[in-house]
Amino acid sequence: MRPATRARPPQMTLRLDQNWLWDFWHIWHGDECHLFFLQSPRSLGSERLRHHNASIGHAVSRDLRQWTVVPDALQPGPEGEWDDLATWTGSVIADSGLWRMFYTGVKRSERGLIQRIGIATSTDLYHWKKDPANPILQADPRWYEVLDLKSWYEQAWRDPWVFRDSTDGRFHALVTARDRSGDPDSRGVIGHACSWNLRDWEVLPPRSKPTDFGQLELPQLVCKANRFFLLFSCDRKDYGRSRVARIADRPKTGTFYLAADDALGPFETSDANLLFGDASGSHYGGKLIEDQSGQFHFLAFKQFGPDGDFVGELSDPFPVTFDDEHKPHVESPSVEDPPV
Repeated sequence: MRPATRARPPQMTLRLDQNWLWDFWHIWHGDECHLFFLQSPRSLGSERLRHHNASIGHAVSRDLRQWTVVPDALQPGPEGEWDDLATWTGSVIADSGLWRMFYTGVKRSERGLIQRIGIATSTDLYHWKKDPANPILQADPRWYEVLDLKSWYEQAWRDPWVFRDSTDGRFHALVTARDRSGDPDSRGVIGHACSWNLRDWEVLPPRSKPTDFGQLELPQLVCKANRFFLLFSCDRKDYGRSRVARIADRPKTGTFYLAADDALGPFETSDANLLFGDASGSHYGGKLIEDQSGQFHFLAFKQFGPDGDFVGELSDPFPVTFDDEHKPHVESPSVEDPPV
């Protein structure tokens, strides 16, 4: 059932008048794509304040171009709750007649420094109820770095991408995390947890090694022609020194992918390929979205304009092709980077 609150008319290029929009995730239901996204008020003035003022918005489209904004999906919890400061990125999966949204929460009393993962459920994708057992997933110090401000500016355990693996029947979560050892500027890994019922989780060792990046944000797993592609995003400032020394051109901000024959990898971050990006960070948080005809499209949020100002809106879809080796390529006009 759609919410009783009147939705806004459809619009091209999803831009919110009152809010910035950035990280997003999606789920198809019938011929409608439901997009969930982080948002915060433009009235904050500085985009650097947006992370601690984030809630989860919701829009719907049939063609990935015209979007109807509907009532928000989730807000931060009441004072004292684990997510009372902000709600961050996640993913949605269908199971047992329910839609389940996994999302990241941060707490005011901890100054937003420690990230945890919770779950909310819905029968219609419009009305969401947080699980009283939240948070259901936290970083395990046996494998993952916990808060250490001498090593990193926060405790990374966020952006869960949840899927069911047909080979073992279990649910798996791929998580933005950091290894407990290695060079501090290169500890970024894809964290891993598994579950039989989506509420009780076992945290396991990461599915990648800490080699090239400080963090691998916003993971998304895509399968094409029996090949698995793990997308993630990274700002050029979060490249590890070893990667900067190894690559031939200057570091670029954007969306990367790793390839593997199995849904769980393992994934080698030293083999990361840039899917879409530039030195100025014009687009970030990209996702591959397959439409109802089986065609893939690339969407990202517009991050910085030519003047360096934060944009905070969704891009229109870019066409995606796969080469003879089934590697993805985004078809887009070339953009000349401004001086950096």
